[in-house]
Amino acid sequence: MQRPSSALADLAEPSRDRPARRDEQPLISVIVPTRDRPAALARCLGALSAQTVADSLEVIVVDDGSRAAEEVIEVVALHRRARLIQRAGDGPAAARNAGAQHARGAVLCFTDDDCAPHREWAKRLADALDRDADVAAGITLSSGGAMGEASEIVAHAPAALRAGGEGNLTFAPSNNIACTRTVFESIQFDESYPSAAGEDREWCARLMAAGYVVRLEPTARVVHHQDLTLGGFLRQQFRYGQGAYRFRRRSDRPRPLESRSFYTALLRRGFTESLNVGLLVSAAQLATAAGFALAWVEQRRDAAPSGTARLPRLRIRA
Repeated sequence: MQRPSSALADLAEPSRDRPARRDEQPLISVIVPTRDRPAALARCLGALSAQTVADSLEVIVVDDGSRAAEEVIEVVALHRRARLIQRAGDGPAAARNAGAQHARGAVLCFTDDDCAPHREWAKRLADALDRDADVAAGITLSSGGAMGEASEIVAHAPAALRAGGEGNLTFAPSNNIACTRTVFESIQFDESYPSAAGEDREWCARLMAAGYVVRLEPTARVVHHQDLTLGGFLRQQFRYGQGAYRFRRRSDRPRPLESRSFYTALLRRGFTESLNVGLLVSAAQLATAAGFALAWVEQRRDAAPSGTARLPRLRIRA
C-alpha cells in the first residue's frame, strides 16, 4: 500500500473541533508511538482529550510504519490537539525521539497507544517535575486477566530496585513517564534497540549515570490494555530477553544479572496474585532466558572471525 504523503499526514491536525492555533505554546507535550492498533489508539487519545489540563496539552502521535496508516490518520484527525508524524518502522525508541523533536512543550510525557491515562495523569507528572524531579514516573495498572497481570509484574520488576532517597527509582517503563525538555535533549532513547524491549531501561540507566533523579509519582496512573494470547505473551517475554542481552552485554560497560533474591521475589509476587499468574511469571522467565540465550548465540556468530566455523543462525519467531 502506498504510504500517505506528508500532506495527508497534516490532515491529522484539524478535526471536527476548533484546531489548535500554531502560536499556542503548549505546556505539556504527550508522545504516543503507535503501530497497527487504531482501536487502542482511539481509546488512548480519548483519555488524553479528557485530561484536566487538556487546554495546555498537545499530543504527538508517531505512526511507526503501520500497515493501517489510513485508519491511524482517521483516528488522529478526530482529536484537535493531536498531530501525526509518520515513520518507516524503526522501532519505539526512534519513534519517541522523533515525537520529542516535533514537540513544543517544556514538559514531555510518554505513554503507549494501548494505555489509557487517568484524568489527572499529565498534571500529576508535570507537578512532580515542577517540584524536585528531573524525571517523573507513574503507576501502571493492568486492565485485568492473568496474562495482563503477569506481564505488568515482569515489566515493573526492575522498578523495585530503588535508588537512594525515598521515592527515587532506577527504572520506570516508558508507557508512564515524563521529563523536562532539557533532560531529554541531553539524553535521548537509544535507537539501536529495534523493538519495545530494554530501550527504556537503558535510557533510565543513562539518566541515573548522568546524575538525574527519577522520582515515583504514585498518583499519575494509566491503565494498560494489553490484548495478549498465550503465544503473544511468550513472544513478548522472549523479546524482553533479547532486549535484556543488549542492555547487559552490548553496552559500553557490561552489566551483571540481578541477584537470585530478585528473581525469587519476582516469582513470589506472581504466586501471591494467584496460581495462574505465578505460573505465567515462571513461564515468562523461561521465555526471557531463551531470548537472552539466542541473542548471545547470534552475537557470537556475528563476532566470529572471517573464515572460521560460525555458529548457526537459529530461526525462532519472536
